[in-house]
Amino acid sequence: MGIEIKEKACYIVGAGEMAYSQIFPLAPHADDMLIAADGGVQVVLNVGLTPDLVIGDFDSLGYCPHELKPIVLPCEKDDTDMLSALKQGLQREYETFLLYGGMGGREDHTIANIQLLYYLASLGKRGFLIGKQNIMTAIKNDSVRISDMHGYLSIFCAGDQAEGVTISGCKYNLTNGTLTNLFPIGVSNEFTDEDAVISVKNGMLLIITENRA
Repeated sequence: MGIEIKEKACYIVGAGEMAYSQIFPLAPHADDMLIAADGGVQVVLNVGLTPDLVIGDFDSLGYCPHELKPIVLPCEKDDTDMLSALKQGLQREYETFLLYGGMGGREDHTIANIQLLYYLASLGKRGFLIGKQNIMTAIKNDSVRISDMHGYLSIFCAGDQAEGVTISGCKYNLTNGTLTNLFPIGVSNEFTDEDAVISVKNGMLLIITENRA
């Protein structure tokens, strides 16, 4: 529902409150990679899955899961555990990243994970931050199609300015508009029965969907 994954993906699971998605369940395929970041280990094990890779400083988990042969990170570091996990997926040349357990709890970590979406978009990759009722993604000089969603769609400029913004298939459409980070005109749009298509010619957008089905 909402997003279609057409290629193998890297699933990364953290310990946030939104780990158990109701709209896009954690269900990697055989060709996908599943990485558990710190407390995400328990989330993955609780749903009956085995991570392909475990990484973190394990301050959230509370112990080091040696039996899973983890990559152990120092507690004092520049990269968050989620970013370290993401870099492991990038090293393996994944193009699509699905981040679970990255919302709720500490607001600073939620914002940090939104910045990971910007990082991936700047590299020409696509990331999705997935919660119970929300999916976030970011696009740079690109477009995205969203289908089978019922609820709200919000679009924010992720930079000083985003030019050539077009929105179609929604209650409030836009053609070749300009958004800035000083005025939230893109908040609380609504899905219709059509697919929603959002594009930007020059700049970056943060796209947030809230499913109300």
